[in-house]
Amino acid sequence: MAVRTFWKGYLKLSLVTCAVAISPATSQSEKLRFHTLNRKTGNRVQSRYVDAVTGKPVAEEDEVKGYPRGEDDYVLLEDEEIEAVALDSTRTIDIETFVPQDSIDWIWYDTPHYLVPDDEVGKEAFTVIREAMRASKVAGIARLVLYRRERAVMLVPRGKGIVVWTLRYGDEVRREDDYFADIPAEKPDPDARKLIDKLIETRSLDWSPSLIRDPVEDRLKEIIAAKKKGRKRAKPAPPEATQGNVINLMDALRNSLKAK
Repeated sequence: MAVRTFWKGYLKLSLVTCAVAISPATSQSEKLRFHTLNRKTGNRVQSRYVDAVTGKPVAEEDEVKGYPRGEDDYVLLEDEEIEAVALDSTRTIDIETFVPQDSIDWIWYDTPHYLVPDDEVGKEAFTVIREAMRASKVAGIARLVLYRRERAVMLVPRGKGIVVWTLRYGDEVRREDDYFADIPAEKPDPDARKLIDKLIETRSLDWSPSLIRDPVEDRLKEIIAAKKKGRKRAKPAPPEATQGNVINLMDALRNSLKAK
């Protein structure tokens, strides 16, 4: 399969520089995609920007970014002005600092990308940087312009390459205390804990990607396949009602283990 590269530039650590390329580590290409159609004509529907006041379509060359400074009052910013702010990080991943790999909590991780050397000359420098980070068990922190926005990124060795994680900004992660503060801190009943431990043990498996599936997409594919053959698919049975309240926790746990 051909590797899709969507960013090329340089990896820099002090005076050490090498050419690198970035590819997405995840893919949505296998997911079902739907088009919006005009039911009457069967033609596809196009989406267009329209002026909120006049209702008229806006030409692409007239579209511009605006930052609100008052009601119906905006500061206009051209694309060139936005891109110029992060000129250095547009084409260079300059590792500014290192942190212990386990010091960044998973909640800050955003999107993973694969980083690879982009020419023969740079492979040696790339390998030295990767192995030094692996031996020291550190992750590199840098800045990079991706998806038209400068982002903080974390570089972590993985196999023969490096994974570049975009990181969420501080104002994007909500404080957990705002949500967990009212949860009781006392320890659970020891007998209930033992039954839960046993229930977890009976359901434990080694991780495999096959454990993660999308039942909604599977059902949609069945519907599409049936319609292609010109037959209607039987309506699915309504979901079974679930008990809203557990009257006795211990009885529920014992019954769960019996069912397993």
